[in-house]
Amino acid sequence: MSLDRSRLHGVDPELEAALIRSDLAIEAAGIGSFDWDLRTGRLTWDDRLMAIFGYARGEFDETIDAFESRCHPHDVDRVRAALQGAIDTCGVYDAEFRVVLPTGEIRWVQGRGRALTGPDGTAVRLLGAGFDTTAHRHADARVARVLETMTAAFFAVDREWRFTYVNAEAERVLGRRREELLGGSLWELYPAAVGSDFEVNYRGAVSTGRERVFEAHYPAPLDAWYEIRASPGPDGLSVYFLDVTERRAAERRARGSAARLALIAAVSAVTGGPLSAGAGEAVVLQRLAEAVVPVLGDWAITSLMSEDRRMRDVGSWHRDPAARTTVARYADLRLASIRPDAPVLQALASGRTLTVEDVGAVVGSTLPPGEPSELFWALAPQSAVTLPLAARGRTLGALSVYRSADRPRADADDVAAAQEVAARVALALDNARLYEQQRRLAEGLQRSLLTDPPSLEAAEIVVRYRPAVEVAEVGGDWYDAFVQPDGATVLVIGDVVGHDTEAAAAMGQLRGLLRGIAYRPDTGPARILTDLDRAGQGLGMTTMATAVVARVEQSAQQRAAGLTSLRWSNAGHPPPLLLHADGRVEELAGTRPELMLGVDPAAARTDSVVTFARGATVLLYTDGLVEGRDLPLDDGIAGLRAALAELGDQPLDRLCDAVIERLRPAGLQDDIALVAIRLHPQD
Repeated sequence: MSLDRSRLHGVDPELEAALIRSDLAIEAAGIGSFDWDLRTGRLTWDDRLMAIFGYARGEFDETIDAFESRCHPHDVDRVRAALQGAIDTCGVYDAEFRVVLPTGEIRWVQGRGRALTGPDGTAVRLLGAGFDTTAHRHADARVARVLETMTAAFFAVDREWRFTYVNAEAERVLGRRREELLGGSLWELYPAAVGSDFEVNYRGAVSTGRERVFEAHYPAPLDAWYEIRASPGPDGLSVYFLDVTERRAAERRARGSAARLALIAAVSAVTGGPLSAGAGEAVVLQRLAEAVVPVLGDWAITSLMSEDRRMRDVGSWHRDPAARTTVARYADLRLASIRPDAPVLQALASGRTLTVEDVGAVVGSTLPPGEPSELFWALAPQSAVTLPLAARGRTLGALSVYRSADRPRADADDVAAAQEVAARVALALDNARLYEQQRRLAEGLQRSLLTDPPSLEAAEIVVRYRPAVEVAEVGGDWYDAFVQPDGATVLVIGDVVGHDTEAAAAMGQLRGLLRGIAYRPDTGPARILTDLDRAGQGLGMTTMATAVVARVEQSAQQRAAGLTSLRWSNAGHPPPLLLHADGRVEELAGTRPELMLGVDPAAARTDSVVTFARGATVLLYTDGLVEGRDLPLDDGIAGLRAALAELGDQPLDRLCDAVIERLRPAGLQDDIALVAIRLHPQD
């Protein structure tokens, strides 16, 4: 629309410039104006407004009917009401509506105006403007279509925190229709958001002008987790959010599964390593209680059934360090206070897992008044799972795991993990008990093949036999000590090749043969070993063995001088050690190594002799003391010599125990046998 210069004639230049600028702005904005004389009914439009409505000059008859004829039929009543409202109140007219052009094209128009009053205070004119908002409407429609098809929920609030837009997904997630939400206050419609992470982040985004991204939980009735992106703008806050409850639950389940798998692996280590190393069952069950908390529960108690069928609570743990003393004290008193039908006793009797949803009602209410009841209610358990520790048809104990009221009761996965843990622990306990039974049987059999040393006035003899902790079989290690008819004392140490019942049987045969061969006067060690080797061949024995035979001898002259001789012969065995009265340690190695028994019965064997003062100690031992996977033979012998030198002033029985502990503090990898003699000074 061109400017009408005629109306500017004679106008002040400044005013003229202002009017020109106003016209240019109106023209640039595409705004048309109207003037409706309410007294005459004449409706005057400028060219811009007629173009918007699709009228050519001369076609518009300047009536309100001409205006309404171009309005969309669905919008006529609403626009008419808006106009009448402005007239009746002498106020403002504001309406957006559709216009249908003769071509069928539909445009959106925003109309705004104000009523002017006459002398009597009633409206006489309505002045206003209109502009085409079709492009904005199309843009808004495109945005709305995008927002409506988004998988994410979206809503917008103004600066007064009133909902101005809600897409379909937001309706679903928020649980309300948009008619309920639009225009409503966020804080009034969702009061639980007040003071929560939602409010903190929403207000923080608005006050800083910076986007906030966070996750938060909204309680019932929504009871859901949301991932939220809150973006501030000039009109308020735009919020995109996703319901991530299922994702969080899946992550929680994944973390739970990983924790349960780690627990099962940890329990295998707890029960496998310590039990095989000889740790007590109570120690292992205490470690079990510590392992299952907090993965399976907030606190736990482990119970052990002894071989005489007595049950006692031996382990306890709580996730809260401050409550561990309380749990331990409750475990001390629990079994004496509960009724015969308590869950832990039912689990032991039935061999079945029991899940208790209300421990207070089932157990707490049945406890007699006093300390156990007070401790129970101080711990405040809500639910529990009690599992028998059963293996091979035997119940060995129980595991009781408790949860507080702020934690859901154990689900199927938790119970399955607890059952797997209980089964592994029970099997480990049962294996350990079976092993111990076999070990005691083997040790008893081994000891039955050996005899106590003789009691001597002039000397003390101590023997030791220690079976290996890693096996439960009898072996071929043996010792012997006896007095020959001429009064000489014979010491024997030997080790049959192998570690089984055959080795033990061969050991028994060799020991018996050696005793028979050696019980002759003036028979030296080399002769004894030679005759033993030949007898073994003649009797068809295929056994190979190492052995040392030592004979303590003393002539009248030596007795007068306080001396004694030791004659020995070594068939491939570690060398004996001589601890002199002055503390020196001598290795009795002989002149050369000689063959073990069972290799060549014709092999030459020799005696070696050493003379020493009374008060000395002679030690014979098997290689399990000085050799193993972690101990080379030379290092072991050197360590044994050092131990003898350091501990030699102890009584002989304590000395023998001390050297075993010194060289094998972590347990035996092979059987150990040793025999020691200490020669007392003589009058």
